[in-house]
Amino acid sequence: MEAQPASESARSSPWDPLRRFKPRHVRWLAIPIILAAFSLLTVGYLNTFTPATIVDGDQVINLRTHQATVEGALREAGVELLPEDVVLPARNAPLRRNETIVVRRARLVQLSVDDEAPRWIRTQRTRGSDVLADLGYAVSVNDMILVNGGFDDTLPTTPRPRPAQGAAAAIQANLPDAHIKLRRAVPLTIQEVGGQLIAIKTSATTVGEALLQAGFMVYLADKVTPGIETPVQPNMQVTIKRARPLTIWVDGRQVRTRTLRDTVADVLAEMNIVLLEQDYTQPALNEPIAAHAEIRVVRVKRDIQIEQEYLPFGTLWEPDAELELDTQILAQDGARGVREKRSLVTFEDGLEVKRELVADLVVRPPQPRIYKYGTRVVVRTLDTPQGPVQYWRKVRMLATSYSASTAGVPRDKPWYGRTRCGQNMRFGIVAVDPRVVSLGTNVYVPGYGIGNACDTGGAIIGKRIDLGYDDDNLKLWYRWVDVYLLTPVPNQIRYRLE
Repeated sequence: MEAQPASESARSSPWDPLRRFKPRHVRWLAIPIILAAFSLLTVGYLNTFTPATIVDGDQVINLRTHQATVEGALREAGVELLPEDVVLPARNAPLRRNETIVVRRARLVQLSVDDEAPRWIRTQRTRGSDVLADLGYAVSVNDMILVNGGFDDTLPTTPRPRPAQGAAAAIQANLPDAHIKLRRAVPLTIQEVGGQLIAIKTSATTVGEALLQAGFMVYLADKVTPGIETPVQPNMQVTIKRARPLTIWVDGRQVRTRTLRDTVADVLAEMNIVLLEQDYTQPALNEPIAAHAEIRVVRVKRDIQIEQEYLPFGTLWEPDAELELDTQILAQDGARGVREKRSLVTFEDGLEVKRELVADLVVRPPQPRIYKYGTRVVVRTLDTPQGPVQYWRKVRMLATSYSASTAGVPRDKPWYGRTRCGQNMRFGIVAVDPRVVSLGTNVYVPGYGIGNACDTGGAIIGKRIDLGYDDDNLKLWYRWVDVYLLTPVPNQIRYRLE
């Protein structure tokens, strides 16, 4: 292997101590040193400025300056001053580090005194009365000072900031910080009708304001001469005619008012309250009005009220020879009638005070329900175990049974075992209600046979039949059966059974 030069060996060795001090590394090391030196120079230069704060109304200016006085700092900040403006500290005072400079702007005020031409002034005063005193105006206790149209004597605390060259423009544009108006009092006399004459001094512009300042409460209905909108003139005389207070009760409302009218009718006309037909007032329309009077308007209304009453309908039964016996049909349905009572009712303010009956009539009579029942008798033949029988009526009845010993008659009574028609009690005798089956009629009862209606009983009412037996062959019955009434047809027939 060939030997390398010593220089080549040193360049390639990683442990060469001279390698980090090569020229290109020296150039990079110089940059931080230069920057540090520049920063030191900058800090030194900045320390030559004086910091200060300028407060100009709502505007706050933070300033760093080489100016030595307050006026120089203001000038450098572009703050222009008018002669009436005040600066704290003084303008020629030396400027100290972290100084706070306060600029108090003079207020631009427009001043009007009575009818004199307005004046424009700039002032540091905070009250309108002080401004007037500075100008030599003497103000009495009755005079009025208005600031911006109000009674507060204080001027605005923050005037508009304006440069010197803008003051004339503000005056021309009528843009003052405040308007001060002085109204001097003039003599005036006030008299209520029937009262004393009172002399006052007032600074009011109208009669209404003058009365208010003097403590006179004027109601809308009072008559003031001259009118309350009249401008006040020196030595003017004002007359007040007082309206009388009163209360009106109308349509459920209470109306409190005042009036100069003399009668109840005039008051109602003034209030546009109209009386209709039967309406009346308390007191009467022609009565005079006194102070604190009460008027009641009574609204009268009359109305016809109708009360209806339904009338029940009855039921009629009519015979019909075309219908067979014991049949019926509905010939006409019933309808209730209507009865009307008409009353004339008088209301006062909604309350009933009188009721008169003017009519009582049946406007629709009741219509009876009509049933038709048959009267035509038809004789028919019935086959029975005893042979055929002829009958003319069949009635559904509740059948029971009895004998002499069960009839409820004591044995020691002379009528024991005797029937209604006088026969001895036996099989073949039946007890009936004579209104359903006539006594003496022969009947046929299936399961019993032929019986003769010859007896009655206290419990045998309506469609019931009690079948008679001998004591030794009594059979107990209690069931519904068809009972056939046998011929001959009787002369007297009860066509409709209940």
